[in-house]
Amino acid sequence: MSDNINTGKTANSNDGIHQPAQKQYEEVMFYERKPAGFWIRFWAYLIDLLVISGVTSILLKPAFALIGVSVDSTNWYAPFTILSALLFYTYFVLMTKFFSQTVGKMIFAIKVVSLKKDSLDWGTLLFREWIGRLISVTILPLYFIVGFTPLKQGVHDFFADTTVVHEQSYRKRKMMQKVRDNGSGLQEESAF
Repeated sequence: MSDNINTGKTANSNDGIHQPAQKQYEEVMFYERKPAGFWIRFWAYLIDLLVISGVTSILLKPAFALIGVSVDSTNWYAPFTILSALLFYTYFVLMTKFFSQTVGKMIFAIKVVSLKKDSLDWGTLLFREWIGRLISVTILPLYFIVGFTPLKQGVHDFFADTTVVHEQSYRKRKMMQKVRDNGSGLQEESAF
């Protein structure tokens, strides 16, 4: 007020002085799928191990018995071990690709989703299930980070930009969003 009195000018928008508009933000509420935590993923994984063990016992062991090859070898390069590992990884890749979930995840109503795309592509899926899972299984303590990350991601999820979410459970989130200005009368000129 003292500036206007001393100079004799009134505050007017036509003074030629441009003051930048202040950024204003508003709080927006939205719902997102709730990430699946460590324990529910753990129990789903145990069910998947039971399914794989059952399939291995029903398909591979009798086949090896028919051809007379022992399945008792503990070497990692034994034919039974290699085929079991191949079955293990193939199960996770194909089930996740076609259903976005394995049998264990189906039972607990959780599924794998991509954080970057609408669907899981083959590259993301192979990287998540083969490379990422191999690292998680090899260095077991790395799998426990699922319980401590905001989106409940394991190492294999970080590599592939995926997470596991509940199918029917949502959480409410708050987010600050810039308020849109409905027009200042100024338009950007296009550069030639």
